[in-house]
Amino acid sequence: MITIGQLARSVGVSVKTVRVYHDRGLLPEPDRDASGYRRYGADDAIDLIKIRTLAEAGVPLARIRDLRSADDASFQQALGQIDDELTDRIRDLRATRDRLRRLAAGRLAPLPEDVGGHLEQLARWGFTQAWVDLQRDLWILAFATHPDHAITLFRDQAEMLAAPALRQLFLAYDRARDLDAGDPRLDDLAHRIVEATLERYGPDGLPELDDGTSEIPALIQGTVNASSPAWRRLDTLIRARLGR
Repeated sequence: MITIGQLARSVGVSVKTVRVYHDRGLLPEPDRDASGYRRYGADDAIDLIKIRTLAEAGVPLARIRDLRSADDASFQQALGQIDDELTDRIRDLRATRDRLRRLAAGRLAPLPEDVGGHLEQLARWGFTQAWVDLQRDLWILAFATHPDHAITLFRDQAEMLAAPALRQLFLAYDRARDLDAGDPRLDDLAHRIVEATLERYGPDGLPELDDGTSEIPALIQGTVNASSPAWRRLDTLIRARLGR
C-alpha cells in the first residue's frame, strides 16, 4: 500500500491531479488507515494510468467517468472512437505545422500547388521580386473571390509565359514599372502588347468585359495600375488601341 504522493509519482501526475480525479468521481478515494493516511494499492495505480491516458488523449473528464463504469465491449468501442478522433487531430495538427512552416519561410499564399510553382518559376525567368510578390497577392485575391474563374485565367497566363516571345513582353512590362508615365518607350511597349494580344485572341476573340468574369481582370488590373503610374499609362494606351 502506498500514499497519495507515491501513487502520483509512480504514474507521473501531481497530487493535485489525483485529488481532482477523486472530486470528479473518476477514482475512488480510499478510507484513511489507523495513522490517518489514505493508502492506495495496485488496482488504484492501474485505474489512474487509464484515467491519465484518456485525459492526455483529450477525452473530457465527464466522458472518462462514464467510461469507467462501461462494460468491456462498450469500453473497447469507445477506445476505437477515441483513436479515430486522435487520428483526425494528428492530421489537422500536421496541416497546421505545414502552414506554420510556410509562414516561417514567407510562403503565406493559400494557392493551388501549380500556382506556387509558377511563382517560383517567375523568379528563375528574371522577373523582379516586386513583380513576383504582386502576382502572388493578385492570385490570392482572385482565388479567394472567384476560384473557378481564377484557375482558367491562371492557366491562360501560364500558357502565355511559357512562350518565350510573350514572356519577353511580360518581362518588359515588369521593367517598365519605374519609367516616367510620359516615357515614349511605353507607347512602343503598348503597341507590341496590342499586336500580341490580337495575334493570340483575334479581333473577335477578346474576352468580354460583361461576361460575368470581368471582376477578376478588373481587380487584377486595378491593383497593377495602382502600383505604378507607368503601368497605369500602359493600361490606358492598350485599352485605347483595343477599343476598350
